[in-house]
Amino acid sequence: MSKLAIHSGVPVVPKGLHRRWPIISQEDKEAVLRVLDRGILAGPHAPEVRALEEEFAHYVGVRHCLATNSGTAALHMAIAADGVGPGDEVITSAFTYIATPLAILHQNAIPVFVDIDPRTFNLDPAKVEERITERTRAIVAVHIHGLPADMVEIQAVASKHGLLLIEDAAQAHGAEYRGQKVGSLGDMGVFSLNVTKNLPCGEGGLFMTNSDAYRERAAMVRFDGEVGSSPEGWTLEHPLDDEKEPVVQTVGWMYLMSEPSAALARSQLKRLEEVNARGCQNAQVLSEHLSKLPGVKPPFVPPDRTHIFHKYRVTLHPEALGLEIEPAVFRDLILQALRAEGVEAVLWQTVPLPGQPLFQRLEGYGKGCPWSCFKGERVYRVEEYPETKRLLDASIVIGSQSYPLFAQPLELMDRYAEAFQKIFSRIGDLLSVGRGRMQ
Repeated sequence: MSKLAIHSGVPVVPKGLHRRWPIISQEDKEAVLRVLDRGILAGPHAPEVRALEEEFAHYVGVRHCLATNSGTAALHMAIAADGVGPGDEVITSAFTYIATPLAILHQNAIPVFVDIDPRTFNLDPAKVEERITERTRAIVAVHIHGLPADMVEIQAVASKHGLLLIEDAAQAHGAEYRGQKVGSLGDMGVFSLNVTKNLPCGEGGLFMTNSDAYRERAAMVRFDGEVGSSPEGWTLEHPLDDEKEPVVQTVGWMYLMSEPSAALARSQLKRLEEVNARGCQNAQVLSEHLSKLPGVKPPFVPPDRTHIFHKYRVTLHPEALGLEIEPAVFRDLILQALRAEGVEAVLWQTVPLPGQPLFQRLEGYGKGCPWSCFKGERVYRVEEYPETKRLLDASIVIGSQSYPLFAQPLELMDRYAEAFQKIFSRIGDLLSVGRGRMQ
């Protein structure tokens, strides 16, 4: 192997091979132009929004879908639809995007974090029950990085204690658990259509349920608290007019999706299976290579589910190489070396969510507390989530949000594997220079 690129060697991955996300086709452009030509840009009964809701409900296999302006909005709607409110507790994973607990806080409810299973990176079902109290109302199971959570075990806990089960499938469009698509496994499910996702429209979200009651309540939350929003009387000639007198029975927000976003999402949905298949193929090839390298462990996929690899996270094990080095130090050295070789690699989250400044400020929760439900009772300690902390100290995501794995050509995976092999074959050189920089 030649000299490492970080030491002025030639990078393994030449410039120009990567594909930037999102990929916008001519069909996507035409779909948005049709909206502009039609002149209907928004509304709960606008044609693109309604069509997207019907198509995605069919795709997931549920009765109802509501399009929203973000995945966070969709999750807030789900939490609010069951009447979760001040002082109620909602259990979720210590390893997810900040939007998950924020949606809980939007209802003045209390996020209760649970540590992860170190193999799947998802919520550990064995640790859920110990966090349940008389105030617990719901569990939000996150399908992190595109791998479904252990839904049978989580559902058993939820049923035993009479708890609502919501799926946060923001990173898992099209993933399946025991032959059933995520978003159809809990009482409600939510997706994000953010530009980084496998199904992007810029910003958007989708709320899913089989329950008529939850659909109706979520629709009120989505549209200013109005009751019984119906397409009856809506016409193409008067798309902005509504003869029905609004009846408002609850606090609502304005979470509607726009028509251009819905049109783009519909067009991208036609290619979702192709995108997911490319991501799975790339991940399979890369995993085959990396599994042969001591000190590197590819993502684990249980046999009863599919992984769509919204993110491809590898864990690093310096002890397997006989090295005594702090995991986070080793992680950062490998990250720098990979980037120098031309590999798109990032750190996505570096601390468990309870360690975020927001939740540290909640400790004691005295004057100035915007969420009165806490009353100084909740203290978030990062040390209570050791598996999450270990994972984040010792792992790297291969592929960035601008250049994710699922967008890349297959031949790039061989280059990525070669970069890993080059770095690990010269690990001594890397560590010697790394130690010098730290002194």
